[in-house]
Amino acid sequence: MPTPPHPSGLPSAALAMSPGAADALLGPDVLAAFAGVCALRHPPVLDDFSGERARDVLGRTELLITGWGCPPLDEAALAAAPLLRAVVHTAGSVRGHLTPACWERGIEVSSAAAANALPVAEYTVAMILLAGKHVLERARAFKAARDRDDPLTTPRAIGNYRRTVGILSASHVGRRVIELLRPYDIEVLLHDPYVDGAGAAALGVRAVGLDELFRHSDIVSVHAPLLPATRGLVGRRQLAALREDGVLINTARGAVVDQDALTEEVVAGRIRVVLDVTEPEVLPPGHPLWDCENALLTRTSRAHRATSGGA
Repeated sequence: MPTPPHPSGLPSAALAMSPGAADALLGPDVLAAFAGVCALRHPPVLDDFSGERARDVLGRTELLITGWGCPPLDEAALAAAPLLRAVVHTAGSVRGHLTPACWERGIEVSSAAAANALPVAEYTVAMILLAGKHVLERARAFKAARDRDDPLTTPRAIGNYRRTVGILSASHVGRRVIELLRPYDIEVLLHDPYVDGAGAAALGVRAVGLDELFRHSDIVSVHAPLLPATRGLVGRRQLAALREDGVLINTARGAVVDQDALTEEVVAGRIRVVLDVTEPEVLPPGHPLWDCENALLTRTSRAHRATSGGA
């Protein structure tokens, strides 16, 4: 049936995300930008599609602007939104809230995954370079020594020249990391079952198997999406293959890596880690990684995904 126009002539829109995500994302400049392209009903911010108020909003909505904390758009929610034509997601993955019913209905969907990849990739490259320089470890040593530190005691192995960096997955972030590493004297390896040798060569890297990636890399950076096939993809065998004092960086999803196996390797002091994601998403207060000097735990890239509007 034809869509009744909004009095402004712009498509009617509503927000569906957690209140926290809305507060972080929706500054006056963002709301002003929305006003130029849609008739946004705000408030409310919908974080539940089952209530009477939500059904009233959905019943008049043509465009749904979603973010972290959006409830599933299942058959019941879609039935309450007969005018809905498109979903614009302000974060990366849409797996958490889009259901098969959305595709069956033919709803248009867009995501900010490509834009979100940029700050995450920049953070990753910064961590690769800092890890190669042992910056955190050297800073602790310098602070402890105060004026007694001798720069000539810096180990010769510290640095990034001719390091080997392994990229796990040529995702949006993985590809951007590869691009940002090109100016450096670093060899880059790639494992991605969907990228063959020719495809890897076009990216300027060498395709290798998963075990080979860990065996030959000084630093491995994880960028794989969390799918049934990738849950626990990085396990004990791969972590054991990572060379002594090697580094694992994960800015993707915590469950891609076996958290228990990783913890054992780090606590033993054999490898170092930079973890922007863990499994569970926030480790319990007593978890040994909180107090382990070999582990840097952050939430920097996760914050970018939630609030940059632009894995």
